[in-house]
Amino acid sequence: MNIAWPDHKIIVTGGAGFLGKHVQRGLAARGVPAGHVFIPRRKDYDLTEASGVSRLYADAFGGDWTMVIHLAAEVGGIGANRENPGRYFYANMAMALHLIEQARTHGLIERGGTFVQTGTICAYPNLTPVPFKEDNLWNGYPEVTNAPYGVAKKAAWQMLDAYKLQYGMHGVYVLPVNLYGPHDNFDLHSSHVIPALIRKCIEAQDRGDDFLEVWGTGSASREFLFVEDAADGILTAAEKMEDPTPINLGTNMEITIKDLVHLIARLTGFADEGTIDAKIRWDSTKPDGQPRRCLDVSKAKEMMGWDAKVGFEEGLRRTIAWFREHRNDADARV
Repeated sequence: MNIAWPDHKIIVTGGAGFLGKHVQRGLAARGVPAGHVFIPRRKDYDLTEASGVSRLYADAFGGDWTMVIHLAAEVGGIGANRENPGRYFYANMAMALHLIEQARTHGLIERGGTFVQTGTICAYPNLTPVPFKEDNLWNGYPEVTNAPYGVAKKAAWQMLDAYKLQYGMHGVYVLPVNLYGPHDNFDLHSSHVIPALIRKCIEAQDRGDDFLEVWGTGSASREFLFVEDAADGILTAAEKMEDPTPINLGTNMEITIKDLVHLIARLTGFADEGTIDAKIRWDSTKPDGQPRRCLDVSKAKEMMGWDAKVGFEEGLRRTIAWFREHRNDADARV
């Protein structure tokens, strides 16, 4: 599918957020004028309510829009998921439900437009064989600490698939692996592992702490994708796909949480190789989460010609540098 990007008028939910900022930059790089991108704000549009979505679709470009890129989500780390399972299911399911259905009733199909939905690897079954292949999505129940969020996101994929079959709606469904990078959420209560560890290491270093406490045993493994690569993958999918075949976006590089902690402690300067074991204390009473996460990304290469560009250590250095430079801004967001 060929896209003349400058001609599109695009709604980007969550466009002011972490991933959204980079998607905006990616759209600009593809020639989309700033005036052709509409970013709904939560204070103006409650996307969990049908009335909020209806007003959004009426307001954006006078109702004459041709693409929805749905990035908005309510999500957090293991602790936040354990505290908010009901809210995370409802908010994410309701947003997708109303946005997809009302895209249909507000003329997206007639205008030949596309609905782009970001999924989550939390949708994969807990004991999915590694590396995760898209064909395994229905082969079991997700890891319990984030299952409500993952199930809601997977249901959005099924809705898009059903709307393609019944109504001919063009839909795209991508599954980015854990993201990190500049503009991430560094709130220790709700952030994911990389921004949380960066902040903890830098603050411990500033205080002169003798050690850092980290959740779990360090045995679980994860894969991470630099946010600029994720944005590029989403927009490439919008260019190349017109049906919601699930597409993994990742690097196929797996790292244990223990090795990740050691790497971030070293890159931030909190510890070096000689002191790191003494300066990291593991709280094994806290959960590790899903045992392993690593994606098979061959479909993205085969179907879209896409692969990640930014190496992991380079991406971490850029993220640490951004947090140090914008620390006051990150604190204000908290």
